[in-house]
Amino acid sequence: MLCVVFDKHFRVIGRSRKKTKGHEGMKLGLKRINDNIREAISDAGLEIHEIAGLGIGCPGPLDFAKGEIREAPNLGWINTPIRKSIEDEFGFPAVIANDVDAGVFGEYQFGAAKGARCAVGIFPGTGIGGACVYEGKLFRGANTSCMEIGHIPLIPNGPLDGAGNPGSLEAIASRLSIAGAAAQAAYRGQAPHLLEEAGTDISQIRSRVLSESLEAGDTAVKEIIHQAAAHLAMGVVTIVHLLAPDVIVFGGGLIEAMEDQILPTVEKVARSRILPSLRDDFKIVSAQLGDDAGVMGAAALAKQFVAKD
Repeated sequence: MLCVVFDKHFRVIGRSRKKTKGHEGMKLGLKRINDNIREAISDAGLEIHEIAGLGIGCPGPLDFAKGEIREAPNLGWINTPIRKSIEDEFGFPAVIANDVDAGVFGEYQFGAAKGARCAVGIFPGTGIGGACVYEGKLFRGANTSCMEIGHIPLIPNGPLDGAGNPGSLEAIASRLSIAGAAAQAAYRGQAPHLLEEAGTDISQIRSRVLSESLEAGDTAVKEIIHQAAAHLAMGVVTIVHLLAPDVIVFGGGLIEAMEDQILPTVEKVARSRILPSLRDDFKIVSAQLGDDAGVMGAAALAKQFVAKD
């Protein structure tokens, strides 16, 4: 959980980080968020009344009208009044956004998609998050975030994703699905380095471990990664045919760890399946801002909101 204080030129002047604790309870979680905000303000040497506003990227679907997280399964939170909690505690306005929306908006404003007319982000992780910035504004539904790229159906009656939907992009190309397939390969003796380093425990097969497995010569893992990349390419094909973006940004830990193994395959397969008239109208890039994308994007959204008011 990262909180950063920026000046009006988006220079960092304060920072605080706390570990996220799953299922610690909504009240304790909201208190942890507010404590983190307070520590970042203190680190900046500022008083609370000097803060113009705050943006926060939140997991899960949101209710923008109420300022609530509708559901965050990994935290065990339902209908969490995060905006009210912050505004009641500090008094300055708070703007909530989906965490991937915030990250892609950060890349649009300051990073890999700067200057794009239409930028789409695809972030494979436990699931696969997506977001779109069009002419400076985030795509959003009437009252919630959209661009649920990970739930695009690709394989009828395929494996289930976290929402119980069969054959979605998330079910076959997320870091979690890759880890599951790699664990099976290790169990069968097809990935000896992975078996030695992480066993067959999916929770231990993180992006770094997968990358090390590739470097050590586990060819079965390399094939799994390339197959997932080919599936991610189908997500790109769908997005290009729908939106014709000029930039598609891939980000997240999986991409950071294995960009050279994933993005060339995504690019090759996607361009082979896209209409010729659209094939050369976009570029695929990796995210540039790392962990700071979300906080920078959230801050930029807050500035946008405060400026309106």
